[in-house]
Amino acid sequence: MMRAEQEAHVMHGLIFRTLEAFVSDVFGADCWARAVGLSDLPVTSFEAMLQYDAGYFPKLLAACAEVLDRPESVILEDLGAYLITHQNHASVRRLMRFGGETFSELLHSLDDLPGRTRLAVSGLDLPQVHVREPISQSFIIDCRGEPAGFGHALVGLLRAMADDYGTLAVLDHRGIRNGSEVIEVIVVETAFGADRGFSLGGAAMAEGA
Repeated sequence: MMRAEQEAHVMHGLIFRTLEAFVSDVFGADCWARAVGLSDLPVTSFEAMLQYDAGYFPKLLAACAEVLDRPESVILEDLGAYLITHQNHASVRRLMRFGGETFSELLHSLDDLPGRTRLAVSGLDLPQVHVREPISQSFIIDCRGEPAGFGHALVGLLRAMADDYGTLAVLDHRGIRNGSEVIEVIVVETAFGADRGFSLGGAAMAEGA
């Protein structure tokens, strides 16, 4: 039990590193330095494969919100989109594309996302995700677990993926219900734009380049 409690109070460094990369790439290294200073943490930069005190994350996020003058939810949604659209994170887009040939198939595969992520990055634990489709092309996604606010990042990520698939979809974060973040997704049109495509062969060639 003691080991489980210790693990529950640490967070994978990749989560911190992703926030650092997003703020630095989009808003500038100076904004990140100001946020770190404001958070008053003993760390100024994060290593992707280390573990850090989980309590650092809400402090950093609050500091970023103050420095950038944006709500935390907006920062997280923009971070989610950044993971799909920024060329330095092409592996995230590939991971999501493995979920299905259509955006709807991707949504249905989200239950397996935490497991697929752990296979890609050892030790990276994401919140549990449960997807329902009570009405055709209308989805309810429940996210339960740390880090808090993951649902907002998932909204941004899925919006970018809908665009990647050429699908018109409406996504809304509905807040917290019974301890879970709730996301509503309505697929309006599946062929709204051009699908950017995905090739396992092409991905493999890119990896070997």
